[in-house]
Order: sequence, then structure tokens, then C-alpha cells
Amino acid sequence: MADNDQQGSPMPQSSDQPQKKKKWALYIIAFVIFLTVIIFIFTVMKFRTPKFHMRPSNSFDTFDVQPSTPSFNMRLNAQLGVRNTNFGPFKYDSTAITFYYRGTEVGCATVPESKANFLSTKKVNVPVDLVMPTTLACSEDLISDLNSGILPLTSQSKLNGDVDIIFLFKKNRTADMNCTMEVNIAIEELQNIKCK
Repeated sequence: MADNDQQGSPMPQSSDQPQKKKKWALYIIAFVIFLTVIIFIFTVMKFRTPKFHMRPSNSFDTFDVQPSTPSFNMRLNAQLGVRNTNFGPFKYDSTAITFYYRGTEVGCATVPESKANFLSTKKVNVPVDLVMPTTLACSEDLISDLNSGILPLTSQSKLNGDVDIIFLFKKNRTADMNCTMEVNIAIEELQNIKCK
């Protein structure tokens, strides 16, 4: 009888069952939160390519333009901007910025490595010497431009770096600069700056 009573009595329930259910519930909640963050980052906070451009506030330290020769020798304080519209910093490497007169290189300078903070514009000052090469000594276009008082220039550069979002996600981005501008010889100013 004693044996029958022992066999018929129910086994005590393990207290591990509710603990396991809680753990699984926490795992599922954590996974859903993780997925939500990923979707948020790649939709609302998606990686954007920063803008690299010349700013309008530029000045000359030296300005020597001789229409009769013809020749020019100028030192430009180029004001550059790196506009970052990402929700994380854009860390970029040093790069070169090159200036051209009608396709001929007339100056080059180095943009040092740095970073543009999230949702902000990093301002960069770069001095660059714009010097007429000897290959343009007999250029009729140059003579005409200098006599007209307007010297057309272009600038080109590529800024390569990484955008970090929430310190977890990183993506490489390259900001291209293609600008046109004019040197107004009479007032010694850089004007009509247009960047793509």
C-alpha cells in the first residue's frame, strides 16, 4: 500500500520552468530591440556622403597679375568646408586639392586629415600658390582673360574617409569636389564660386 501511495502522488513541479520562460522572453525582447535599432539605422539614420566644397570667404595674401606679360602669381587662402549630414562623425584622410586654369594645373595644396562632427560643417583653411606655368606664356586665351579682368579657375579634390554611426557601424564614403570660380583682377577677389 505504501508503495502504491508513493507511485500515485504527483511529482513536485520544477521551479526551473518559469525561469526558462523568463530567459526566453528576455532573449526575444532583446532580439526585437536589436532588429529595431538596425532598421532605424539603415532607414532614418542611413549613411550619407558628406559634401566637400569651397566656401565664399576667400582672400589673397599676395596678388601679382601682369596682363601685358602675361603672368600671374597669387597666394590664395582657400576656405573649404566639409558638410556632414550624418548622425555620426566623418573621419577623413589627408588629400590634395588642385587648381586649374582652362585644364592646366596652376596650383596644388594639401588638406590635412581631420574629422567633421555629426550634423555639422568643418571649416578648413588651406593656403595655395597659384602660379602661371611657362607653358602658358604664349596663350592667347590667358592674354584675353587677363585683359578682360576675369581669370577663370577650377578646383578638384576627393576626400576619402569613414562615417561612424553609434560607434558600432562604419561605412567608407568619398566626397568629391568640383568647383568653378573666377578671380576678379580689379578688386583682387575670388567670386562666382559654384561647386557640384
